[in-house]
Amino acid sequence: MIKSDILNQLQTLWKLSDWAVMVSRKVLTLVLVTRPNQVLLGMKKRGFGEGWWNGFGGKVEKGETIIEAAKRELQEECCLTANTLTEVGQLDFEFVGDPQILEVHLFTTKDVSGVPTETSEMKPQWFDIDKIPFHKMWPDDKLWFPHVLKGSKFSAFFLFEGHHKILKHKIDVVTEQSHIDSEVK
Repeated sequence: MIKSDILNQLQTLWKLSDWAVMVSRKVLTLVLVTRPNQVLLGMKKRGFGEGWWNGFGGKVEKGETIIEAAKRELQEECCLTANTLTEVGQLDFEFVGDPQILEVHLFTTKDVSGVPTETSEMKPQWFDIDKIPFHKMWPDDKLWFPHVLKGSKFSAFFLFEGHHKILKHKIDVVTEQSHIDSEVK
């Protein structure tokens, strides 16, 4: 009987450790280009988030820093070159049934070169701050976007069921001494 109990406990631990090993993180970037009273968003034309307005970004490639990825994605998606980026947040997304956490590093910039240009991935458009199309964006955007507009730095977690329903979320505004308080060139 005791041997059976120990075996059951070991099997339970094995299952838990298998789950822990199976959970991974995918590191991504998101850049919001701003100018006085406006933000540049892109209509996603294909892939994850297709048909929604969003900032510009994507996955960090092997051998690439997060900053390099953010600049590359901005260039690829709307033909702008970021001269500086300010990291303002980290957004972690979990989707029910998907063992991968999306770790999104959020940047803002006012300092860009070039003209926003449509690409095969995104169609850029400037929006007045009071006319941001939240009804055509990821549902979490309306929860964290105001922090960006206020100039706050923050970290956030969102648990989604599918792509439209938020089951749980938490947003923590952080201090200037935080690890995300950095402007880089």
